[in-house]
Amino acid sequence: MIPNPLRDPRDRRLPRVPEPCALVVFGITGDLARKKLLPAVYDLANRGLLPTNFALLGFARRDWGDTEFAELAREAARKSARTPWREEVWERLAASVHFVQGSFDDDNAFDELAGALHELEGSHGIGGNAAFYLSIPPAMFPVVLKQMQRTGMAENTPGRWRRVVVEKPFGEDLASSRELNALVDSVFSADDVFRIDHYLGKETVQNLLALRFANTLFEPIWNGYNVDSVQITMAEDVGIGGRAGFYEKTGAARDVLQNHLLQLLALTAMEEPVEFSAEEIRTEKLKVLRAVSIPEDMGAFAVRGQYEQGWLAGERVNGYRQEEGVDPDSTTETFAAVRLGVETRRWAGVPFYLRAGKRLPRRVTEIALVFKRAPHLPFADTDTEELGSNQLVVRVQPDEGVTLKFGSKVPGSVMEVRDVSMDFLYGEQFTESSPEAYERLLLDVLLGDATLFPRNAEVEASWAVIDPLEDFWRGTAPHPYRAGEWGPRAADEMLAAEGRRWRRP
Repeated sequence: MIPNPLRDPRDRRLPRVPEPCALVVFGITGDLARKKLLPAVYDLANRGLLPTNFALLGFARRDWGDTEFAELAREAARKSARTPWREEVWERLAASVHFVQGSFDDDNAFDELAGALHELEGSHGIGGNAAFYLSIPPAMFPVVLKQMQRTGMAENTPGRWRRVVVEKPFGEDLASSRELNALVDSVFSADDVFRIDHYLGKETVQNLLALRFANTLFEPIWNGYNVDSVQITMAEDVGIGGRAGFYEKTGAARDVLQNHLLQLLALTAMEEPVEFSAEEIRTEKLKVLRAVSIPEDMGAFAVRGQYEQGWLAGERVNGYRQEEGVDPDSTTETFAAVRLGVETRRWAGVPFYLRAGKRLPRRVTEIALVFKRAPHLPFADTDTEELGSNQLVVRVQPDEGVTLKFGSKVPGSVMEVRDVSMDFLYGEQFTESSPEAYERLLLDVLLGDATLFPRNAEVEASWAVIDPLEDFWRGTAPHPYRAGEWGPRAADEMLAAEGRRWRRP
């Protein structure tokens, strides 16, 4: 075949369409599949990014046929799709939608699934390529993986690929994480395992790399000589919903601190990779995670909290212990804040404050670099009473963009310096809306692009940070805070002890 002289294979601006393949989703009737995965598949099809020869295969306990499953998939996709609904697109996709009923410990059901996948090679021309999405509780991973190994569905043979997508949490501590990693790696090769962290699929998270490494403006100040502290916040205004069974065993630190927030820390603190490739980016992130230091005085610099009854958006909401399915004496945290260090030449001495919580005043995720104050201000004290610290804020959600906060003179006949902001908003700058995180990540799985997926060593390095915190907190009661507040008072005191305060998003 003669290559197209006008196309550079390295050019990421050109649409990349995967090879013919199938996507097999275990737990297809669950919330994640209905609210995220099925709409993402439709949106990819609507944008012309799925191959012509594509099949979607669902596996769950429900006693359904292809028709009932196709109707569920249609309703789920139509309800949550990002792109406009086009019936002709769905009709083409629906012709390739199939369902296999069975439980995870049913050998016959997995034999039927393997047979259905083999049959699709001829009927849909998928070439034997398949990605398996484990949208199931982590406790079920061993059963499903062993079934896939037994039936040969996980085998890579010449001319075809098989990949697996594993949802978080990746274990519940370092030991269980290593066990899970060893199990997955015994069934699939390391290059074919995609550990999905949906935060890494968000446009603004990826823009963090562009902001840092495509501009000369920020690099000279992106270090401990200029940065006083870094604050990474992930606030949710919702409670636990119907996830009491999961959350009681997990808590805020294991749920989001271990993965989402430490990944954001790694992207913020990493050095420039040699090239923009999966291997090089993961290498630099791993260096950061291995350089993270935990506070010596965890009593002062590691705080956890639990929300109580309060008011949020004008409504009275229950406390965590009043939520359905929660132990009335539960000591599970719904808020966690910690001061970490990154022991590298660039960041030595700079505190990284991480906090995450539920039932906080608003939903927001952001990374804020707070810069040191000017060493000398030639103005009178009264001129700068309203002047704070310079800040560079990367907003991950919901108003994706970047804010630069700096001092400016207030118009008038006297000298008064006050903070002002320069804002960049994705929604205003670009006409094309950002794809959903799962949309981007699913496409990357089918393409085999692992840039945005953590590898084994990253997961284990993250647990090495969280495990000592969990050991310290074990047997202690979390600090209470009212729903609608920004966490317990102890979290404010943690920063106040060092002469700092949390930024109000």
